[in-house]
Amino acid sequence: MNLQATLGGITYTFKSLKEVMAKANEEKSGDRLAGIAAETVQERIAAKTVISNLLVSDIRNNPLIPIEEDEVSRIIEGDINERIYAEIKNWSIAELREYILSNRVGDRELKRISRGMNSETIAAVTKLMSNLDLVQAAGKVEILTTCNITIGHKGTISSRLQPNHPTDSVSGMLASLKDGLSYGIGDAVIGINPVDDSVESVKRLLHATSDFINEWEIPTQNCVLAHVTTQMKAIEQGAPADMIFQSIAGTEKANRSFGISAELIAEAKDLALKQGTSRGPQVMYFETGQGSELSAESHYGIDQVTLEARNYGFAKHFDPFIVNTVVGFIGPEYLYNNKQVIRAGLEDHFMGKMHGIPMGVDICYTNHIKADQNDIEDLGVLLSASGVNFIIAAPMGDDVMLNYQSMSFHDVATLLQTFQKTPAKEYLKWLEKMGIYENGRLSERAGDPTIFMR
Repeated sequence: MNLQATLGGITYTFKSLKEVMAKANEEKSGDRLAGIAAETVQERIAAKTVISNLLVSDIRNNPLIPIEEDEVSRIIEGDINERIYAEIKNWSIAELREYILSNRVGDRELKRISRGMNSETIAAVTKLMSNLDLVQAAGKVEILTTCNITIGHKGTISSRLQPNHPTDSVSGMLASLKDGLSYGIGDAVIGINPVDDSVESVKRLLHATSDFINEWEIPTQNCVLAHVTTQMKAIEQGAPADMIFQSIAGTEKANRSFGISAELIAEAKDLALKQGTSRGPQVMYFETGQGSELSAESHYGIDQVTLEARNYGFAKHFDPFIVNTVVGFIGPEYLYNNKQVIRAGLEDHFMGKMHGIPMGVDICYTNHIKADQNDIEDLGVLLSASGVNFIIAAPMGDDVMLNYQSMSFHDVATLLQTFQKTPAKEYLKWLEKMGIYENGRLSERAGDPTIFMR
């Protein structure tokens, strides 16, 4: 494995695959904080040159975290299709990039070849792609999943309706819920981040959303995003949950800091299939975000793009209904400004699609990051062009509980209209029945929450 490149008469030598992967990454403040980023643009280009000449087998044969030390590594390694891997193991990463971007290669071919790659290989090819490459490649892939309804068809963009409330007030939550529904939001999930992680609070919110969904015969799914163990207890006590949520990370040590393991996630999935209220078969919801492993001091000197790819390898193992990255939420320590947030959103979406998982994005930022609403609207446009499965939306784009800025209900509606896309098919039929949509577009009555007042 050659880890050396000469550019402009200067020879750059990298000590390990881990080092060259980190230095080939586009500029990220998290990599800089970890002390693993390229020192100059020239060094970054040299690292990309080295990566481009590595073989798929080089990356698999030099694990960044050995399988003996990490269950995420074991899961990713164990899920590789050996027959497909044998077909591509002697391809260079540059050749893999050209294949992915080729006009002759589409959805079927990309989903097949991805089964022969580990997460680090997908991360490596991501480092060689421009933003437009990431848009084009991700847009080829269609990932369909079913919980109560099916989402992901080309020509659609689904959305998570996020009616959070700073005191978990059911009436306050329902007010936001009605507002979002009136804009056609919520086919991916009605998902609430609770302030109170107690079983009783989670049960109350699950019952409230389930009752409302049943009363209005809404073809969607509910979820309360408490810790997985809290949700499991609520379900065991009879709470109506369509799926189970958990934040995940790209290393076993980081997952332990979240209080989870692969065994626990498997147990949660089994419970959701046996006692959850959806028809499935996909019943899990995972959330990720670049930088979480570094914040947990569990990054092993690995760059945040590669660690994020490992998240998706872990998520894929449990056949989720939806996965989303929360890009821009953790803070400027990991993604410093609008340029880094936009790049990360496109990277994460592409890597998720290449893992074959139903990838969405919380297009967001916090008030101490160098980004604003225009920047996340730009990212919303790019992701809509990329075929994103779903987008998260909060009232007026301002989550008053989590204290960050996201896409608003009307932002998502505008993206759908701009790109001539619709919500999921079953949801669209319900919206038309309710008078919220008409001829595939928002009606004159859209945005009026009094539709849901009897």
